[in-house]
Amino acid sequence: MAETVSWRPKAGEIPTSPGVYRFRDDKGRVLYVGKAKNLRSRLSNYFQPLRSLHERTRRMVLSGASVEWTVVATEFEALQLEFTWIKEFNPPFNVQFRDDKSYPYLAITLGDPVPKVMVTRNRNIKGARYFGPYTKVWAIRETVDLMLKAFPMRSCTEATYKRAEQTGRPCLLGDIGKCAAPCVGRVTKEQHKSIALDFASFMGGNDSRYTGELAKRMTSASAEMDYESAARYRDQLAALETALSKSSVVLSDGVDADFFGIAHDELAAAVQQFIVRGGRIRGVRSWVVDKELDVELPELVETVVQNAYDDSEPPREIFVPVLPEDSRELELWLGGVRTAPGKVALRVAQRGDKAALALTVETNARNSLILYKTRRSGDFVARSQALADIQEALGMDDAPLRMECYDVSHLSGTNIVASMVVFEDGLPRKDQYRRFSIEDSTDDTESIYQTLMRRLAYLKDDPEPGTGNPGTEEPEGKKRFAYRPNLLIVDGGQPQVAAAQRALDDSGVTGIQLAGIAKRLEEIWLPDSDYPVILPRNSDALFLFQRIRDEAHRFAITYQRTKRRRDIGSFLAEIPGLGPSRVAELLKHFGSVARLKAADADAITEVSGIGPTLARTIVAALQNPSPTDS
Repeated sequence: MAETVSWRPKAGEIPTSPGVYRFRDDKGRVLYVGKAKNLRSRLSNYFQPLRSLHERTRRMVLSGASVEWTVVATEFEALQLEFTWIKEFNPPFNVQFRDDKSYPYLAITLGDPVPKVMVTRNRNIKGARYFGPYTKVWAIRETVDLMLKAFPMRSCTEATYKRAEQTGRPCLLGDIGKCAAPCVGRVTKEQHKSIALDFASFMGGNDSRYTGELAKRMTSASAEMDYESAARYRDQLAALETALSKSSVVLSDGVDADFFGIAHDELAAAVQQFIVRGGRIRGVRSWVVDKELDVELPELVETVVQNAYDDSEPPREIFVPVLPEDSRELELWLGGVRTAPGKVALRVAQRGDKAALALTVETNARNSLILYKTRRSGDFVARSQALADIQEALGMDDAPLRMECYDVSHLSGTNIVASMVVFEDGLPRKDQYRRFSIEDSTDDTESIYQTLMRRLAYLKDDPEPGTGNPGTEEPEGKKRFAYRPNLLIVDGGQPQVAAAQRALDDSGVTGIQLAGIAKRLEEIWLPDSDYPVILPRNSDALFLFQRIRDEAHRFAITYQRTKRRRDIGSFLAEIPGLGPSRVAELLKHFGSVARLKAADADAITEVSGIGPTLARTIVAALQNPSPTDS
């Protein structure tokens, strides 16, 4: 492989100033846009020997034909220019946002002579003030219905409003008190606009002022025996309190902030944004990000925040999982986006209620990523395309309708286990999963070899039901493997694939395609190949490979932990004075073997039924285990 690409610019030609750079292909298309404090230092990272580059970076560099740069005065200008060019060119190797959702907003058209409130997905109404986004249309409609009892402003269509003006008769909302009816002159347009401004102020977070004011009016009217007015204020106050109860009170009333949670893996990231105004969650937004290059979390945070406020105004506080490297410049950019310019602070929640909310947002992001993967894998068209792409990429005669994936797990060389998971038609067949216990092995490649030799023996000899190899745990009634796989996958790179191929050769089984997936670079290795197969980063084929590998890893880890618990339970049961119930109490109390081994005698005596003498015996046994316990 060549040291680097032929079109590499000379280092002396690249300035050391801040700037923005663009990689282009041979047709002039922009492949990637990036920024740098020092252009020469940053660009030199791309032109190292190709073999030392990350696989995805190497693919981008090999796809390019030139690089150009623009020098700017400050890092802040570099941030602005980078964001502008990413929006303009939509480069394929930059982070790609997949937000196909059109979120509902509550809009108050304050720019109109007679403002109205409505639920809309249109973000381009001139002079309108928006609140949200919200996840459910019905939820915001329900909130508006409650709010109109306290702020009776117009919510009708233009046709309804004009008809009421012409006939002199208000619509039903005017008759039931949910509109002040400016159409027939019950209030002036100025008075109605004041109601609309109060509505907007309340939605903006000034809830306590209105609820307190209504409570005072109700008390005063009651004292003056104006019971009709007191009842009206009571109903308005109840409507506001009901509306507020639908937004969880999470922070103090004066807090206006956005909280971001990001869950990501090698291919994608799920983003959750909680919009908090007046201490309450006023809106929630979620979207998915495709990662073409290997983007770390700080850089991902920067891109997410920039795109989140591309068409909306940021609050004064934004909480993120980690601070990006140029957080100060990003804060300046966010401050300039605000309608009323001011400082915007990027923070990481450390403790208290804000940290608790940040954890909630992060949990929602993780759940969103799981849901995204589940829905994607459940798509029949996507699964069919993935199988066809795998067939083409690996040069198989037929699509891999049955795939088996193997992974090895151990703890410092002890309790070695392996897993086999089965996917048919792109979906898991959990009833056909298998677990292998490996008594002795020198390393992972030897473990892979042993596991496959035992599995392939079934294909070679095709034993009768009820026969099987020792050390293989199978569900009751499933005493043989069901079908010959089209594709065997091992978790690992060239060494693991070579070990699996040796097992195929030694067993005499032919006609099965073999591949390995290396986790670090998500590359596919075939036997006797010096170079991996690179699947597109956002392809369904790579997604399927990744999913079956992760499932094999999960299944192996679960079995390995079960064996460890079983082993420590057997070891503890051999200690004089410890019966099954006390062993169970010990493991339940400490929660893990590591915590139990780290505990002293005093801590162990806290367990029900264990006295000081027995506790000292347990500590001595755990600190000086027999040679067979490791």
